[in-house]
Amino acid sequence: MAIVRFTRQRQAVLEAVQQSTEHPDAAKIFDEVRHVVASISLGTVYRSLEALVAEGHLLQIQQPGMPTRYDARLENHAHFVCDSCGEVFDVLTKLPDVTPLAAQALEGFDVNSARVEFHGQCKRCRQN
Repeated sequence: MAIVRFTRQRQAVLEAVQQSTEHPDAAKIFDEVRHVVASISLGTVYRSLEALVAEGHLLQIQQPGMPTRYDARLENHAHFVCDSCGEVFDVLTKLPDVTPLAAQALEGFDVNSARVEFHGQCKRCRQN
């Protein structure tokens, strides 16, 4: 999937998310990208993220009351969200695609995608 205007700023934003070992939010991405494109604004980062998500290059992870996070891992996987610290972790185990199950359960609906998300406490929060 190609972005109509794949600018230097969008490339830097995409690479920042791809190189991250966490699921960064826009502020974290902005901090990283400024090292590559010093003149970039936070607004440009937000617009770039929006375009990258719309074009299928990134996934959004949205949690109520938390900043939106971004994920460059596009293959089917689940997330674990720590209810204490808000960190998001990839669950890299083979999970069945639940999209057909949702489509069956929601007769007459057009289901495009489904995500599996686990909630609880991460190792670090459990130890504290």
